[in-house]
Parts: sequence; structure tokens; C-alpha cells
Amino acid sequence: MNGHVISTVGRSTNIKWHECPIGKLERQSLLGQKGCIVWITGLSGSGKSTLACALSRELYCRGRLSYVLDGDNLRHGLNSDLGFKQEDRAENIRRIGEVAKLFADAGVICIASLISPYRRDRDACRASLSEGTFIEVFMDMPLELCEARDVKGLYKLARVGNIKGFTGIDDPYEAPLNCEIVIQQKDGVCPSPSAMAEQVLSYMESKGYLRA
Repeated sequence: MNGHVISTVGRSTNIKWHECPIGKLERQSLLGQKGCIVWITGLSGSGKSTLACALSRELYCRGRLSYVLDGDNLRHGLNSDLGFKQEDRAENIRRIGEVAKLFADAGVICIASLISPYRRDRDACRASLSEGTFIEVFMDMPLELCEARDVKGLYKLARVGNIKGFTGIDDPYEAPLNCEIVIQQKDGVCPSPSAMAEQVLSYMESKGYLRA
């Protein structure tokens, strides 16, 4: 964006984009990695947070810098003003996408872990980024498994009507159509956290994300 142009963006007027001499390429060279977003999506109880933490740990062990943006954690602060209506979910994802974009620009491997049930919202995050920056990971676990885990006890509440608009029960989850990575059961058995992390790491290594 031209740094000399005064513009209006949303409700902000008389603003301009400032460029700095140290950019994304320099930051990536310093860190020895490529800044990107690993976007983990799936039903509640599908293992998103488990994968995010395992992946972050494995990256750390390999000397790579990552940061986890957890959907629940961000609702304690950045998104504490949002509920779970469709428009609030969209804004939740938009905000997290913008924060993740900043991390990626800083050269950090940003791991975003949230249900993000609507395809158009995830696709909008992808579209806002340069090619190859967005790695979508789909936790393709059956509803029956997620509900049996019921880690937070939310499925039980949704089944008896105490929670309305719960993803997978009375609100839809739209699975990715062209995601980069799919995590699934094998012969009815869920992969271990380390195995899930290794699947993502193998993809990242093959695409050159773990080197500048």
C-alpha cells in the first residue's frame, strides 16, 4: 500500500499505511522460519487444543517460534464482548484472523485453534493473506466421538436445550472443502497428540515453512 495515500478504512478516516525498513523477509531470516497461520478447525471435543499445544511443543523442541491463539482463551479478553450468534461468530473469527495475520507478518508460526464453524469466515481469513500463508487443519472427528468426550460438558447442556445454537447439535458445522491437512481416526482409533503434531510438521517441512 502506498505510504503517501491518506484514506478511509471502515470508520477510520485520514489514515495512511506506514512501511518500515525491516519487513517480513528480514524477520523470517532472523527466526529461520516462515511466518504462517496453522488454522485448526473442528467440532468441540475434536482435539483442536490438544493438537495446538502438541504442535507448539514440537516446534519449540526444534527451535522454532510459535504462538497459540485459542478461541476460548481469547473470549476472556479480546473477544469478551462477543456471544455465539452467527454475526458474533463471524466477528470472533475476523478478529482472530487479523491478530494471527500480525503474528505471521512478524515471522511467527501462529497456531489458531477454534471451532470456526462457517466456511465463508475461514475462507475470508485465507483470502486476506498472501498465497501459502494459511494452513487449514481439519479435525475430522465424528460427532459421536466428540460428544462422548464432552470435555466441557456442553453437549449435555445442548441436548437438553440449556445451550442454544451449539455447533453440531442445533447449529451447523461446515467442513472445509480444500484444506491442507485432515486429521482422522485410523481403524477407529484417534491418533496420539504427538502423531497429530507430526502429521502437521511433516507437511510444514515439505513446504519449507521451517526454514527462512
